[in-house]
Amino acid sequence: MDSATKDTATRILDAAERLFVEHGFEATSLRTITQQAEVNLAAVNYHFGSKDALFQAVLVRRLAPLNQQCVAELDVLEKSGAPITVEGVLMTFIRPCLALSKDPNRGGAMFVRLLSRTFVENHRLIRDTLPQQYSEFVNRYSKAFSRVLPGLKLEELAWRLHLAFGLMFNAFAGNDVLKIFVKSDIVSARDPDTVVRHMIPFVIAGLTNPATQS
Repeated sequence: MDSATKDTATRILDAAERLFVEHGFEATSLRTITQQAEVNLAAVNYHFGSKDALFQAVLVRRLAPLNQQCVAELDVLEKSGAPITVEGVLMTFIRPCLALSKDPNRGGAMFVRLLSRTFVENHRLIRDTLPQQYSEFVNRYSKAFSRVLPGLKLEELAWRLHLAFGLMFNAFAGNDVLKIFVKSDIVSARDPDTVVRHMIPFVIAGLTNPATQS
């Protein structure tokens, strides 16, 4: 891919990412994306083929390296020979997410907000496409949490992971709902390090709570 072609595709991806965060998938038109990216519709069709394919490309360019980093951290943990804990497994996911949220060159907080919004809106891409593309990530973390939470049945573990990951994505998204409860300019949920400090014990408590009786 030559530099001009890459530049056009990148401009389209960057514009789409911003607009999908601001307005959501359904409310964002290809026309608006082309205007923001300063390209014509033919360029979008040439590089991505459709709005769905563009949305997938926006997610994949950030998620693929993030997932690789998470799995790599999990590999290091599992090969270390040290006792593996719930917090240890959790941190192999949180550390790469924290690094991404601070790096605007990899999407930063804006991409994390997009990911959160995509999960909340339950886009069909989340249901149908991403689980197939990132089966290694899902399988590795499912097995890792099963090992450190052996007292949980499969269904209950799935529910806890669903709630835990949903909470983490939303917490990282920087939606400052905290302002509703604390009327102060000093307190903010937009600093990733502060979010992680308060989030980790909450998520661990939810994952490690004694199994519910069926």
